[in-house]
Amino acid sequence: MLKSLLVLAAGLSMSTLVMAAEPVAGEDYKVLDEPVKTAVPDGKIEVNEVFWYGCPHCYALEKPLNAWVDKLPDDVVFQRIPATMGDTWTQHARAFYAAKALGIQKQMHSDFFAAIHEQGQRLTAPNDIAEFFTHYGVSKEEALEALDSFGVKSQLNQANAKMRAYKIMGVPALVVDGRYVISPRSAGSLENMPKIASALIDKVRSERNE
Repeated sequence: MLKSLLVLAAGLSMSTLVMAAEPVAGEDYKVLDEPVKTAVPDGKIEVNEVFWYGCPHCYALEKPLNAWVDKLPDDVVFQRIPATMGDTWTQHARAFYAAKALGIQKQMHSDFFAAIHEQGQRLTAPNDIAEFFTHYGVSKEEALEALDSFGVKSQLNQANAKMRAYKIMGVPALVVDGRYVISPRSAGSLENMPKIASALIDKVRSERNE
């Protein structure tokens, strides 16, 4: 009996290893019926994270995702796309793009998450967001102007169009090469999402070299 259990356990372990190396379409990730055009130079592989600052799962994914991003090879371009599934989501997406326009996005990204999930701030009103931005050397007037700028509104529209094209129903999500969508549910856990993305990056690279 013990021997049988050990053999079964070994089989499950091997199955897990195979699954990690070769994720299965329709189970570990979704294949889009219509690929979405990527926006990276030729020879590069695009990986996008779709997220919402108010999402606790997105916040929990930050640490493992950032560690993964730090080790990505040079042919991979990682980008974040804020989700726009409602008024609060859109205000947070507006903050993301305004911070990017002001040159403070990398500085404020983790802090914005922490302010919401650790300090209980909502950060949905323009005045509150602008006040938050002042901690990064930006005046409140500059922040308010950026939040209401044409450039930010245009990027919001583009993000919304990408979400529809990706058929995103929840966050966080990782999209590889505009074709493959990974969710926490399909991956089995938040921590598995980058692992499956790595396997799909290898798949894309291999397909291009054939």
